[in-house]
Amino acid sequence: MWLLSYILPVVRLYLVGVKVLIYQLFNKPFTLPAGNEEEEGLAAVKKIHQETIQEKVEFMYLDLASLKSVRQFVRRFESRGLPLHVLVNNAGVMLVPEQVTEDGFELHFGLNYLGHFLLTNLLLDALKNSGRSGSCSRVVTVSSATHYGGCLSLNDLQGRSCYSPHGAYSQSKLALVLLTYHLQERLQGQGDAVTANAVDPGMVDTALYEHLCRPAQMAKRPVAKLLFRTPNEGASTAIYAAASPELEGVGGLYLYNGQKTESSAVSYDKRLQTQLWAKSCDLVGLQKA
Repeated sequence: MWLLSYILPVVRLYLVGVKVLIYQLFNKPFTLPAGNEEEEGLAAVKKIHQETIQEKVEFMYLDLASLKSVRQFVRRFESRGLPLHVLVNNAGVMLVPEQVTEDGFELHFGLNYLGHFLLTNLLLDALKNSGRSGSCSRVVTVSSATHYGGCLSLNDLQGRSCYSPHGAYSQSKLALVLLTYHLQERLQGQGDAVTANAVDPGMVDTALYEHLCRPAQMAKRPVAKLLFRTPNEGASTAIYAAASPELEGVGGLYLYNGQKTESSAVSYDKRLQTQLWAKSCDLVGLQKA
C-alpha cells in the first residue's frame, strides 16, 4: 500500500508531462500580438505619465515560504499607499526532497500554495480599491498541467502519511486552481471589480526541473531544446491574463497557450473549493468570512 501511494503520483506526473510534450510538439507556442515596439513603448510612457505623478520600478523582498515575511511585505506595501492593479502569483518549487517551511508546512504546500493564499487575501483590499468597472484589478495565479494528476486530501495536506515530492507538487498546483475558482466566485458574489484566473505556462526550459530523477534529467536535455518553451514563451499566457483587453472583467478561467482550457474535473468541485478555503484560513490565521 505504501509503495503504491508513492509510485502512483510519479506515474501520473510523468504521464501528464508526456501529454504536454506531445501537445507542444504539434502546436506553436502562444505569443503576444506583435506590434510597432517604438509606438507601443511611447504610448505606454505617455499613459504612465498621465496616470501617475512619479513613475519608477521597485523591488520589494518577499519570502513566500514564511507567513511572517508575507505579512511584513503586505504591511510595507500598504504603508506606501500605492494602488494594486495586477497580482501575479508565480513563485514555486518542484519535486524538492521532503522539507518544511519555518511555519512547519510541507514546502510545496507552504510555498507554492499557502504563501500565495495568504498574500492574495491580505492584498484583496488594495486590489478592490484599485479596480473599477471597465478596468478591473486582476489576480493571475500560475498553476501547471501537473494539477491534472493531483490528488488533494484535506486530512493530509502535508503528505505525512506517505510523502511523495511528485504528489506534493501536483497537489499544490491543484490547490492553486481550486483557490482561483473559489476566489472568483467570492469576488463576483460581492460585486468587486477584481477578477481571478489561473494560467498554465506549459513545459518551460528553466531550472525548475533540477530535482527530476536522473533518467528524466538525462532525457530532458535533448528534449528541452526541441520541445520545451522558452521562458519568454512560457510567460506569454500570464502576461495575456494580466493585461489583455479581451479578458477585461472575465474571471474563473484556466488558460493554457493563450486559450481557455478545461482544468481537471476535481478542480470544479465547489465543496472541495470551499473546504480548502476554510482549512487554509485556519492554517494561516485568517477569518473565514
